[in-house]
Amino acid sequence: MPKATPASQEFVNIRDIRDGVVILKNGQYCKVLLASSINFALKSQDEQHAILLSFQNFLNTLDFSIQIYIQSRRMNIEPYLEVLRGLEDKQSNDLMRVQLREYVQFIKTFTTEVEVMTKSFFVIVPYTAAPLNLSKNLGSFLAQGKQALSTSELRFEEQRIQLDQRVAVVEQGLSQLGVRTIALSTDELVEFYYHVYNPGDPTTNAPSLQN
Repeated sequence: MPKATPASQEFVNIRDIRDGVVILKNGQYCKVLLASSINFALKSQDEQHAILLSFQNFLNTLDFSIQIYIQSRRMNIEPYLEVLRGLEDKQSNDLMRVQLREYVQFIKTFTTEVEVMTKSFFVIVPYTAAPLNLSKNLGSFLAQGKQALSTSELRFEEQRIQLDQRVAVVEQGLSQLGVRTIALSTDELVEFYYHVYNPGDPTTNAPSLQN
């Protein structure tokens, strides 16, 4: 009898995603931060040196590991072309219509011959908890008249608080470099990891710092 093929889910290391937190199968909790970029090449030599030194100092202050992930996607130019085609139909000037039509054709030809890529930068902040006295650590939380939580919910709340503290340290350190960050929401995390495991699917949209 042929051996059953493992389900694709068995190769995904994620157990759950909730409240903006990724829970891995090994019990580790993670948050993913979308980070802005710095045009390092346009900085002066002194500015570049200062950025590198600040980044080194930032890494040295961390007592936990982080992961920096760069995601490259081929830019979907079709929505932009649709806007241009709509503008073409609204032009009363024949010359403007011709110029818009030629510009659309130029963009289509250019993006066919040259892969125009967009890059997004992410920082993954992990937290793995040691055994904790959940009732003691969250006693004050429960004493404030909050509804009683199950043991699993207490564990999640405890680890989420510890993870948020790490995230705050990373956000503060990166802000000193001029790097803006935003934590991905639950829906954005689902889309992010879907693209990680399905890199050839162009239908997903990259998260934005403007959210």
